[in-house]
Amino acid sequence: MERHPWWCGRRGEWYVGLQLCLFALVVFGPTGAAPWPAALAAVAGPAGIVLIVGGGLVAAAAALHLGPHLTPLPHPKDSCELVDSGLYAWVRHPIYCGIIVAAFGWALHVQGLLTLLWALLLLVFFDIKSRREEAWLVARFPAYADYRRRVRKLIPFIY
Repeated sequence: MERHPWWCGRRGEWYVGLQLCLFALVVFGPTGAAPWPAALAAVAGPAGIVLIVGGGLVAAAAALHLGPHLTPLPHPKDSCELVDSGLYAWVRHPIYCGIIVAAFGWALHVQGLLTLLWALLLLVFFDIKSRREEAWLVARFPAYADYRRRVRKLIPFIY
């Protein structure tokens, strides 16, 4: 692939910048001032921690499974291979899945209605980013079309 400056965005660099902004919004953005009912808050805090840890472990395991093929860009590396085993047999984008789960966990932990909205926005963003990524993957790997038919995109068994 011909090399271009990062600001041209030919490999999806703008997606990474927007992704970082959304991460910051989830973690540091306004949460919403209204306190949650005590019964809901008592469950949300611990459930949020479980989701943060679980999502973080899924994302980390998926990243390690990719090894040298890992890139934050939606455009695959020139040297990459199609990975469809491990967590990738359950969901096509397990790193995104783990981050989404952790973001919703954070929203529960901080008990922020706005944070839930930011996490939902992150889910929508990853859906859009993965569409662009998959267009490049289909062009690179003919077997990706069959893989896409067999395996859900972002949430195992659901979506």
